[in-house]
Amino acid sequence: MAVLDTGIPPRDGRPDPDALLEKLQQDEQAARRGKLRIYFGSNAGVGKTCAMLTAARQELAQGRDVVAGIVETHGRCDTAELLQGIEVLPRHQLMHREHALPEFDLDAALARQPAVLLVDELAHSNVQGSRHPKRWQDVEELLRAGIDVWTTLNVQHLESLNDIVSGIIGIRVRETVPDHLFDDAHEVLVIDLPPDDLLRRLKDGKVYLAPQAERASRNFFRKGNLLALRELTLRRTADRVDAQMRDYRRERSINALWPARERLLVGIAGDPADERLVREAARLAQKLEADWMVVHVAPAQRRGIGASRYAAAMKTLALAAEFGAETATLPGMDVAQALAACAREHNANRLVLGHYPRRVWQVWHQSVSDRLSRQHPEIDQIVIANGPADRQRSVAPKPEAGLAPSRAPAYLWASLACFAATAVAALLLKVFDPANVVMLFLLTVVLVALRLGRGPGVWAAMLAVLCFDFFFVQPVWSFTVNDTQYFFTFALMLGIALITGQLTARLRHQARTAAEASDMNNAYLDI
Repeated sequence: MAVLDTGIPPRDGRPDPDALLEKLQQDEQAARRGKLRIYFGSNAGVGKTCAMLTAARQELAQGRDVVAGIVETHGRCDTAELLQGIEVLPRHQLMHREHALPEFDLDAALARQPAVLLVDELAHSNVQGSRHPKRWQDVEELLRAGIDVWTTLNVQHLESLNDIVSGIIGIRVRETVPDHLFDDAHEVLVIDLPPDDLLRRLKDGKVYLAPQAERASRNFFRKGNLLALRELTLRRTADRVDAQMRDYRRERSINALWPARERLLVGIAGDPADERLVREAARLAQKLEADWMVVHVAPAQRRGIGASRYAAAMKTLALAAEFGAETATLPGMDVAQALAACAREHNANRLVLGHYPRRVWQVWHQSVSDRLSRQHPEIDQIVIANGPADRQRSVAPKPEAGLAPSRAPAYLWASLACFAATAVAALLLKVFDPANVVMLFLLTVVLVALRLGRGPGVWAAMLAVLCFDFFFVQPVWSFTVNDTQYFFTFALMLGIALITGQLTARLRHQARTAAEASDMNNAYLDI
C-alpha cells in the first residue's frame, strides 16, 4: 500500500489522532511478530555468517534459546568451529531429478519454537516441492509465528538493485529478496571488509574452495566490482537509517530540520525556465551526492494561465524524474508555506528556487524566496537566476482581448446577481432605509465570491456600488451625487465588499485545495 505524502504537517505541531491510532495498532502487531535481524554485506566472504554465529554463541552463554535452522559452512573450517555447541535442526530430504537434496525443515522449526532461529542465505531458492519457493518466504512464516530470525544477505540480492548490480558485474542475479523485508527488519548489521582484505581471504581459500575461488577471482571478485558493491551496501544501509529518522521525526511531530544528510528540495512554478532550474539542480545534487526532490505547488482551480502553468509543470516533473529525482505535486494556496512544510517533512536542508523576473505591477509583491527568508530563516536557499534565453521564454503569454470563454459565464452570473439584488432592494426601500439596503449588496458580493471565485467577486463589488449609486442615491438614474457624504459611503461599501469578497474567495479556494488533497490521498490509499 502506497500513501501519498503531501508534505503538510499536523496543525500546531500536534500529531494526527488517526496516525497515532494506526501507530498503536502497528505496534501491537509488531509485538506479536518475531524480530528480523539481517547481517548485511557486499559480498560472500566478508564474514556475515561468522558474525551471526559469534553473536549466537554470546546469546547462548546468556541463557537464550538459540537454534540453527540452516547454516551453510561451504567447507570453511572457521565457520564449522563457530557452529559447534549450537543446536542444529536436521534437514529434510527432497527428491529432485532422482536426487535427494537436503533442505531447511520449516515444519521442524515451527514445532521447535526457539527464541532465536539462525537461517543463513536469505535469498536462497528452495528445492522444488518445498512449501515456499524462496527461503525469505519461509522466514516470513517464522516471523508471523513469533520466532526471532537472524539471517544473512548480500547487497546484490536486493530486488531494487538488481539492474544496477547487473550493470556492474555483468551477470544477472537470479535470486532476489523484496526490499520491504530489508526495510522492515528490526535490525540490519553491516559486515564490511575492505576489497584488498577480501581478495586476500579469497586467495587463502577462506571464501571458496580452491577451484571455485579461482573462477571467482577471474570473474566476480575483481577489485572494481568489490568497490562498487561496497559503496552500494553502505548507501542502501544509509537510506534505511534515513527513512527511520524521518519516521521518528514524523511520529513525534518534530519540525526542526536535522541536516544529517544532504537533501535538496526544488520548487518549480510551471514556467519554461524551470527546465534549466531542474538541470542545474541535477548537477548540484550530483556534486553534493545528495538526494533531491522536485515539487510543484498547484492551485485547486486550473483554468486559463493556471492550466498552462500546470501543464508546463507536469512536463518539467517528467524531466526531473528522468534525471532520477523524486517528484510530487502539492495542493496548496500559499506556495512558501507548502514548500517549507514539504522541506520539514522530508528533512530537506536546502531549498532550490528559480529567480523569475517581476512584472511592473508586482513591484510590491514579495517573492516566494523573500517570504521563505522572512518566515522560515532556518531553511537554506539556493536561488538560480534565469539566463537571457530563459527570461525571454518565461514571459507570460498575453491574454486574449475580452474575457476567457471559460470565465465569461461566471462574470455574467455575477452581473445578474447584482441586478437581482437591485430589484429586491427597490422593494425593500419601501420599508427600510437605504443604509439597511447596503447590507443586501454586501451579502450578494459574499455569495458571488463564495460560488464563483475571486474575480467575479471583485466585479460584483464594483457593480454593486454602481447600482446603489445609480438607482437609489439622489438624483436617481444618474451617477451624479448631491450629498458628498455618499462618497464616504461608496468608498466604505466598496472596501468592505472587496475585503469580504476576497476573504470568502480565499476560504473557498482553501476548501477546494483541502478536498483535492483528500481525494489524492484516498486515490493512493486504494492502490
